[in-house]
Amino acid sequence: MLCEEKLEVFENGFEDGKLKLRVEYYGKDARRLLLAIIRELYLPDYGPDYVYPFECAKEFWGIYLDPSEIVAEEPNFSPVKFTNRSVLNRLEKALEGINAPEEIKERIDLDKAEIVKLKKGLLALGKDFLLDERGYLVIFNKPSARELVLKYLGMLDGD
Repeated sequence: MLCEEKLEVFENGFEDGKLKLRVEYYGKDARRLLLAIIRELYLPDYGPDYVYPFECAKEFWGIYLDPSEIVAEEPNFSPVKFTNRSVLNRLEKALEGINAPEEIKERIDLDKAEIVKLKKGLLALGKDFLLDERGYLVIFNKPSARELVLKYLGMLDGD
């Protein structure tokens, strides 16, 4: 669905033609996180009162999310000091449990990812993906999108 001249929203993500940014998720529902990102991207253009692309995406996805519920936060994680086989096995198991196309899963290189510990599990940070051990896989086409995803990580599952 076209929610703005350059913003297309689809079932599991969005693509912004103006910023040339594409973000998709697989696994557990990450649409609240995507809504937070869309609102931030378009806030400068629309102002805080009514961000049309955000409202359009909410309607398309059938999600009620008040802008006051969007909370940006500094990610609270600690680096995993030693990446051993046990850590990689946990992340590989999480990836296997996510329903994503094989070509997407094959792109995930856990050996090159930065692995950090959250309160609720492990998180693998790649240059174009984020894999949360709780069952979330977020793929993006620009490394700069990683900071946006991390900023709104708390929006996953309303956690």
